Amino acid sequence: MEVVSLNQISPDQVIIWSWGVIILNVTILYTWLVMAILVVGSWLVTRNLSSGMNVSRWQHFLEVLISIIRGEIREMTKKGADNYVPLIGTLFLFICVSNVLVIVPGFVAPTSSITTTAALATCVFIAVPFYGISRNGLFHYIKEYFQPTFIFFPFHVMGELSRTLALTVRLFGNIMSHEKVIGILLAVTPFLFPVVMQILGLLIGVIQAYIFAILSMVYIASAISAEDNVHEEVKKEGSPA
Repeated sequence: MEVVSLNQISPDQVIIWSWGVIILNVTILYTWLVMAILVVGSWLVTRNLSSGMNVSRWQHFLEVLISIIRGEIREMTKKGADNYVPLIGTLFLFICVSNVLVIVPGFVAPTSSITTTAALATCVFIAVPFYGISRNGLFHYIKEYFQPTFIFFPFHVMGELSRTLALTVRLFGNIMSHEKVIGILLAVTPFLFPVVMQILGLLIGVIQAYIFAILSMVYIASAISAEDNVHEEVKKEGSPA
């Protein structure tokens, strides 16, 4: 077993257990922990759902959270918001819980690893054409890559790749830098100031989860909106004056 200091640039470097090509590092371990918390927490909240007036505080909190996520999605898509709630809600909750748990001593946010943020961004990269094709069909989705002329095809592809890279680096940079700053302050300053910074860091972590989820939905909405606009124009042209 190889042990590396947690002060390394990435938790990927902290190897807990390895056997041949199979490696268990801190990133994987805490990712599983966050997933377990979300799964168990969801089960505990939803096992006794009530449709009446007397609902638990956790059910009420979950309903409010889902309503907010659905409302944000509806603002961008106008319709079919429920189709995107599972993906966007999962991304938000995973990133938010990962960032908030840094208040637990010894916990390392999986989002401070670029492999985790790259995996999340890859999910969005796959979701964009998936929802675009599901909504408009393969032909119409691919057709958008050649608009206004075929010359723009490589630029559209570069745009898709750059968006994925931007999502990866933005989340990784913000979370990783926050953890390093807190570590430095704990080492060189009195106790009170790092505590204030830790509280501020929790707020930043929630905001970063919100930004990642919103940007993901913006990219998906852009993939499904272009053809919708074309359909609306066709309807207007075909309608009687």
